[in-house]
Amino acid sequence: MAGPSPKTCAACGRHLTPSEAYYRFTLVLQGEQDVLDTRGSGKADDLASLLRQMEAGPEDPREWEEQVHWERAGVICSACRAVVVRTLGSPPDDSGPH
Repeated sequence: MAGPSPKTCAACGRHLTPSEAYYRFTLVLQGEQDVLDTRGSGKADDLASLLRQMEAGPEDPREWEEQVHWERAGVICSACRAVVVRTLGSPPDDSGPH
């Protein structure tokens, strides 16, 4: 009879013992934008500017995709869970730009 499969914390890399509590997570980041820049005139210059921005961006299409949709799942240990909850649980008092 085989025991449970070994688990490793996705955050710190520590191997978790079968008797240790662990936490499953799924994290999905989806890029959104509520308001488009409407300063442009809608002319060919705007399209050319957009094309230049795209050409200057990452060459790997996966990088473009990850800017719009990034997803990870796994398990974390108790210590890393505390960090994640503290980090994502409530915004800091100064919630200004990074």
